Amino acid sequence: MGGWGVRPATAADVEPVADLRAVVLRADLERLGRYDARRVRQRLRDGFEPAHTRVIEVAGTFAGCVALRPAGDCHWLEHFYLAPEHQGGGIGSGVLRALLRRCDRAGAVVRLNVLRGSPARRLYERHGFTAETEDPVDVFMVREPASP
Repeated sequence: MGGWGVRPATAADVEPVADLRAVVLRADLERLGRYDARRVRQRLRDGFEPAHTRVIEVAGTFAGCVALRPAGDCHWLEHFYLAPEHQGGGIGSGVLRALLRRCDRAGAVVRLNVLRGSPARRLYERHGFTAETEDPVDVFMVREPASP
């Protein structure tokens, strides 16, 4: 799990993040009959907020991203993508643990949505998220802050 870190995103990160999103989500979106190469990138561009986004780097090279956006009484975990060659080695869990510790200290509820059938759901469940509602495409999950 060593050799990785995070840095604040900049506006220049939008295209690498959009391209990574298309790679990471492709299999799940195709399974759901919803993959469109242009749309998957454009949806990222439309919602990209560098101020709330961190870029994940491995050995100083772009490897993924994650956003934590404040929204009323909670934070939304969004755009959590890790390049396939870096998945399964603990980086995603490490990034998620760090974000959740910060939210726990603030007493913040964290929400997210994950595509139905996505293996990422298991990661979120291991970190305390539970399904709240579902629609034909997404599972909406929530995590209450851990007690100090």
